[in-house]
Amino acid sequence: MSEDAAAAARQPAALPWGDARPARADLLLMAAITVSGLYALASIPLTPSLVGSHPVLLELLKGSMAGMITMGAMARIGEASLLVAVLAAVPGLMMWHWIYWWAGQRWGKRAIDLFLGNHPKAASRTHRLEKITHRFGWLAMVIVYFQPLPNPLIYAASGWTGMRLRTFLLLDLIGSLLWIGLCVGLGYALGQSAVDVARGISRYALYLTLALVAVVFARQWWVSRR
Repeated sequence: MSEDAAAAARQPAALPWGDARPARADLLLMAAITVSGLYALASIPLTPSLVGSHPVLLELLKGSMAGMITMGAMARIGEASLLVAVLAAVPGLMMWHWIYWWAGQRWGKRAIDLFLGNHPKAASRTHRLEKITHRFGWLAMVIVYFQPLPNPLIYAASGWTGMRLRTFLLLDLIGSLLWIGLCVGLGYALGQSAVDVARGISRYALYLTLALVAVVFARQWWVSRR
């Protein structure tokens, strides 16, 4: 195979449904993926604003690591329930995962191509994803927060390889609880010092929000330039 042919073979399809006319399910799925991305951007200011004042709300809305650590610390000093600290993070953390499973289940490998786009490491990430999926199978879902690939790729690969939705949700819950337990446990170990830091962050929420937004746009500009 020539270099041009090899490059063409690696080039991801422009649309995950290929050249066919998209079905209603394709459009709904693409809209859901777009909404999840917009939600992630819109929720960036929530972390500095809520981490010191309403960390449980921060957990519920986005499964924030900062919120989980703060809630664990507050449980240590008697200002929150340890059970609430764990359970409140579940819906926010798992909110959009099923969408990526659905993408993999419906579009197959084209879903992986969609999420990777023209990333300079797309080929190596696809290869690594295939190795992880074939080598670990369901275990990849359980350790999803402790492996190097972006989590949505693992979720999409689960749908691509035929994992049932109920199995996916169960494994996703187990993996999420492992991550939540680690974050809440870290906060519990830190105690008062973590609470003080969180409240200090909320005090300067406006400035930190502007800095976070600037970093996000700068990173997007840098990636597009590359």
